Amino acid sequence: MVLLDDFSNCERSVPARIVQIAHTSPVLIEGDVSNTALVHAALTQHRIDGVVHLAGLKAVAESVAEPLAYYRANINGALSVLTAMQTAGVRQFVFSSSATVYGVPQYLPIDEKHPLAPQNPYGTTKWHIEHMLQDLAQSEPGWRILLLRYFNPVGAHESGLIGENPLGAANNLMPVMVDVMQGRRAELHIFGNDYPTRDGSAVRDYIHVMDLAEGHVAAIEKLTAMAAGESTQAASWCDVINLGTGQGTTVSELVRAFERAWGQALPSRSVGRRPGDVAECYAATDKAREVLRFTARRGLELMCESQLHFSRERAKRK
Repeated sequence: MVLLDDFSNCERSVPARIVQIAHTSPVLIEGDVSNTALVHAALTQHRIDGVVHLAGLKAVAESVAEPLAYYRANINGALSVLTAMQTAGVRQFVFSSSATVYGVPQYLPIDEKHPLAPQNPYGTTKWHIEHMLQDLAQSEPGWRILLLRYFNPVGAHESGLIGENPLGAANNLMPVMVDVMQGRRAELHIFGNDYPTRDGSAVRDYIHVMDLAEGHVAAIEKLTAMAAGESTQAASWCDVINLGTGQGTTVSELVRAFERAWGQALPSRSVGRRPGDVAECYAATDKAREVLRFTARRGLELMCESQLHFSRERAKRK
């Protein structure tokens, strides 16, 4: 295994903690995925046969405020990786996409055939990259591409060694709740209390990050099995699969679950809606079961407990 990271949003101690969990030492290359020559060298020198592309900016509100930064990082980064793969002859690719490509749901749950209409620059960058990948698969034989549309990943590894810990200001709900719990913020802001949902807060499909990781393993195994049974000149294959639980949870319900795991009330108040947010978004997961034989197994309580465990272990490491 080879990891390539520029450490723009990752502590430098994380690779050592990955070794503790995996009991193996992946090769670590520090650099930017936009450096095509660097990516190409990594692919060829280490005889890579497949790529999981996770690098990118991912905050909806930030993308509305800084759209050019998102187009630059996400689209240029993906283009660079694919160019390097093309010249290196590497044809297996798993892409970290997002449910934000669906935009305002026309029906629920959202399946992979739902029309695409992203409502913010972040989602638009993912939409563009998906089209890029589909065009690539149509233009050249031998590609095996899976687009994984994430819903809302939360939680941490059960060891407490790795989890979501942004270096800058937290944007996602779970690390913001941790900030409030640890006194770095006075209160949690719940964006919107007037959505047409059961308690007025937005509904999302929260998936434990370890379920998400297992979904990626299933995706890699699917592509590897396909490649093993086919000629490199076989027609390309590109497909899209939702990774979620299929369950809609309101923001307020997740806050209550976090409070139960913590054992205390979390200071919070409702404020106005954020630009680019939608009222409800949760996945149809039939295709993940059929194609990848994957089903998310972990519930809200474990999502919150694992995040709290990671936060406490991180405090000990300081």
